[in-house]
Amino acid sequence: MKLTVFGATGGIGGQIVRQALAAGHHVTAVVRDPARFTVTGQRLEVVGSRLDDPQALREAVAGRDAVLSGLGPRRRSDAGVAARLTRSVLTAMEAEGTRRLLVVSAAPLGTAPEREPLRDRAMLSVVGAVLKPVYDDLRVMERELADSAADWTAVRPPKLLDKPLTGRYRVAVGGNPRSARVIGRADVAHAMLAMTDDPATIRQGVGVAY
Repeated sequence: MKLTVFGATGGIGGQIVRQALAAGHHVTAVVRDPARFTVTGQRLEVVGSRLDDPQALREAVAGRDAVLSGLGPRRRSDAGVAARLTRSVLTAMEAEGTRRLLVVSAAPLGTAPEREPLRDRAMLSVVGAVLKPVYDDLRVMERELADSAADWTAVRPPKLLDKPLTGRYRVAVGGNPRSARVIGRADVAHAMLAMTDDPATIRQGVGVAY
C-alpha cells in the first residue's frame, strides 16, 4: 500500500513508519523538520511541510491508500494541536479524494466495558480530570472526524509505554477492552497498520490495550 504518516517524528508515528517499511509498504513521512527524522528506507519519502496549511499537505496525501496520524498533544500546554492539525489533514484529504484516515486518540474517550472493575473506572476518571485540556482537544478532533466524509478510525490507547513490539494486545471496536491500563507505542502502531484495511473499524473508535 501507499501510506502517508503524520507525526512521524513521534513515538507512535516513528513506529508506524518503521513497521510499514518492514512490511513492504511505500511510505510518505510528513514532518515539520526533516533534519530531525532519522529513519531511512528505499520505499520512504520524507516531506517537510507546515502541518497547519491544508494546501501544503495535498500532494502528500494525493493518491494514497491510507493516511495514519500520530499527531496530538504531548503535554497539557499542547492542548488544541490535535483538533487543529487533524482538521488540516482532513481538508487536504477531501480535496484530493483520499478517504482512509487513522488517528491516535485516548482511552478515556471510549465507552467503558460492562463489569469494568471500579478501580479501573476510577483511574480513568482521575486521569481524565488531570489531563482535561488534552482530552477536550481529542474530543473536538473526534467530532471533526465524525462530521467529515472520511473513512476514519480513532485508535484509543490507555497509558503509553516505550517497549518492544509484542503483537499481543486486545482490541475493542466501539469501546475499550476490560481493565485497559497500558500498551506500548510499538503495539499501537502495529494495531493501526492492521486496521488500515479492516472495514469493521471504519468510522469507529477502537480501544487497544494489553
